[in-house]
Amino acid sequence: MSPEDHHALELLRRVPYGRVAASMRALPFLAPARHIVADGGVVLRMHAGFGHHQACNGSVVSYGADNFNSPDPRLWSVQFTGTAQVIEPTTAELELFGPGPHFVNGEVFDPVHMRIEPQFITVHSLAGNGNPDRLCGHAI
Repeated sequence: MSPEDHHALELLRRVPYGRVAASMRALPFLAPARHIVADGGVVLRMHAGFGHHQACNGSVVSYGADNFNSPDPRLWSVQFTGTAQVIEPTTAELELFGPGPHFVNGEVFDPVHMRIEPQFITVHSLAGNGNPDRLCGHAI
């Protein structure tokens, strides 16, 4: 893994949530996921009730996270692709995730975990006048 890839994973460690993108029934979807960085890969925790993990399992997906809601004027965004695999997380990984929500859209939270080995990692950074609202506006 290159130094740039290591930097991207270190940035991901700074935020707890991101978005996984894939297709389901021939249509694209974007779903929020809790993530941790473990052993050079990214492990996601999602709600099983939506079935997104079934569409992702064994497929190439895209994952992204950013700090755009941060007061830090140095904004960044990390994106990568990789093949997702449904896994049983280790005890150490479960501890890193911490407790999950009780409910998701009114349903009892049923966690499912997927591991992605990041490939084609990109990091975008935004810098400017120190006003995060203006920086985000320039990113769009």
